[in-house]
Amino acid sequence: MKILVTGGAGYTGIPLCQALLDDGHQVTVVDSFMFGFSPILHLASNPKLTVVKRDIRNEDEDYLRGQDVIYHLAGISGYPACEANPNAARLINIDATRRLVEAISPNQLLIYASTTSFYGQSRTECRETDRIVPVNLYGESKKEGEDIVMQRANSISLRWATVFGSSSRMRNDLMVNDFVDKAIRERTLVLYDPDSTRTFMHVSDLVRGYLFALKNSDRMRGQIFNMGSSQLNYTKRQIAENIRSQVSCEIIIAKSGDKDVRDFLVNFDKASALGYNCLISLEAGISELVKLYRFYTPTLYSAV
Repeated sequence: MKILVTGGAGYTGIPLCQALLDDGHQVTVVDSFMFGFSPILHLASNPKLTVVKRDIRNEDEDYLRGQDVIYHLAGISGYPACEANPNAARLINIDATRRLVEAISPNQLLIYASTTSFYGQSRTECRETDRIVPVNLYGESKKEGEDIVMQRANSISLRWATVFGSSSRMRNDLMVNDFVDKAIRERTLVLYDPDSTRTFMHVSDLVRGYLFALKNSDRMRGQIFNMGSSQLNYTKRQIAENIRSQVSCEIIIAKSGDKDVRDFLVNFDKASALGYNCLISLEAGISELVKLYRFYTPTLYSAV
């Protein structure tokens, strides 16, 4: 198939493009490359890859024509990045998403990169049908983007758990990645609201989920799915203790609260019933990251 990936040069976009190319698809990457070209150079020689350097805020959307499937990953991702760039968050996560939806034809399958982060604060397991009350701009913008996408029948929205693991375009602001980096460089982890809960998954499982949605689109189109595993719901304290089991470091509990107040559990039964589950454990992911951060010194703490 002919498949377009917006944000295809990002943390999750690059491994997704690699997997799609490995499966024999013709892949077009649309990305602004604001963080450089190096992370995607290993794919550049593939004859099935086309690269379009363009910001999705640009109204010239000719790259959408002729595509069978569109994975919409481009956006300002994460609480810190959206708070630092509120105007860009709205223009990219909402306005550009609306233009994309208006530009594509009904027969083009749209797979949207949504998030579980907008569940905010909940004391029960969050399901796809639960009322959403975002607690920050990131959640608000992603939820509005999802609402726009799901107005068309030929769409699938995947609400991803917080991702961890290595990629050729690393994100170091993600909680597990950030904690491992700090444990190695600073030998200290400072925890705010240590017993708040989030849900996590390895980037390889996320890629598997994207491919799963493509292969099962007839069963998934027109629907929203939480993507992750109930076995990977962890508190910050549990994450830190798992890291300390592999890296010698001190855990300090901060007295003041975190501005990021997310605290929720997620139910993944809907995707699991179709046959999707995560394969990589938190412990295995931490081991991978320890190996990475032993030699890798982050220079960009970007959240896009």
